[in-house]
Amino acid sequence: MQASITTTIDTENQETPVNSRGKVVIASLIGTAIEFFDFYIYATAAVIVFPHIFFPQGDPTAATLQSLATFAIAFIARPIGSALFGHFGDRVGRKATLVASLLTMGISTVLIGLLPGYASIGVMAPLLLALARFGQGLGLGGEWGGAALLATENAPAKKRALYGSFPQLGAPIGFFFANGTFLLLSWLLTNEQFMAWGWRIPFIFSAVLVLIGLYVRVSLHETPVFSKIAKAGKQVKVPLGRLLSKHLKATILGTFIMLATYTLFYIMTVYSMTFSTSPVPAGLGFPRNDVLWMLMMAVIGFGLMIPVAGLIADKYGRRNSMIVITSLIILFALFVFPKLLGSGNESLVMLYLFLGLSLMGLTFGPMGALLPELFPTEVRYTGASFSYNVSSILGASVAPYIATWLQANYGLLYVGFYLATMAVLTLLALILTKETRHQSL
Repeated sequence: MQASITTTIDTENQETPVNSRGKVVIASLIGTAIEFFDFYIYATAAVIVFPHIFFPQGDPTAATLQSLATFAIAFIARPIGSALFGHFGDRVGRKATLVASLLTMGISTVLIGLLPGYASIGVMAPLLLALARFGQGLGLGGEWGGAALLATENAPAKKRALYGSFPQLGAPIGFFFANGTFLLLSWLLTNEQFMAWGWRIPFIFSAVLVLIGLYVRVSLHETPVFSKIAKAGKQVKVPLGRLLSKHLKATILGTFIMLATYTLFYIMTVYSMTFSTSPVPAGLGFPRNDVLWMLMMAVIGFGLMIPVAGLIADKYGRRNSMIVITSLIILFALFVFPKLLGSGNESLVMLYLFLGLSLMGLTFGPMGALLPELFPTEVRYTGASFSYNVSSILGASVAPYIATWLQANYGLLYVGFYLATMAVLTLLALILTKETRHQSL
């Protein structure tokens, strides 16, 4: 059934409106860029602002860990968002669900920028922050899968990994502008102004970005693949139930395939910022603005490697290319990570950030095609989103906390061991996965 649906798409284009390639690229990229901008401004603020604003003062390390705990809440919400938005994405359509997920993320982000601090309302401040953070996770849980499907279900068969890399570019773009915004504010404002009100500007400004994203997405047509099953009335009543009963193996493998990617990124960004800006001897004692600038420069390598990885995955296959890239992450974690980050030299730390985030681009790029290709059309939104976001709990949500704890108690070498262990689990999942490059959607 699925194969026959796919083969009739080209002959029925007169009946099914098709999105132009340019519109697919822009709509899949701009939405994820906005969503990741919203998500990353929280990650940055969780390190440099929130410990001082939303938590009782006393022990700086305890406040930072509490702030990182609220950071982790979004990752618990993301699989819930996957199930919720995935249900409607597989039942109603990709387009409407993408609009709803963007609205959920945007409203939650603006609310964070309007929240009073601990000094004003006491314990309600961190509770409301946690609630808004949960909303962010809910929205992002539905965003990525829909954007990936928008790209891959509109892509030529031999260029699916390249097209699937376009929504992935939203991550480095969002990260670049999130850090750039904080860096600009740090230059324009005094530290007192920044901590008092300046940090709120990026959160409130995201409302403008959300309106732009909504304008682009409401003009889209539904993807041809989903349009065909909708016309045939072949949607599944409970996509999550079908996914877990019929496609559990693919879901588990997809979850572990993403594990190294998540762990690498949040160690390279949130943990590295925490360690680099913490006073000696707990950290490197670098100025906050210097670290923000270094991360902005390093994330360029992240962005450049994403389409490169897409091209490689189209030529050599998703599985083979990802096995090589994951092996490189293991070598980086064991032999490069502790020496460069622990050097205390800004040039070597910059090299560490560039190498690590370039590897991140290589491992993240193929995911936009690889995860959707693991699942049939009727549960693809739910399956790709669910495996992607369950992995975020195992990898991203706890990575900064675990890395901070390991470094404080055992040293940087054990943070490298932790990253290598997560990459080994991903490598095993890839070995157990079949190649999907030639599979029809």
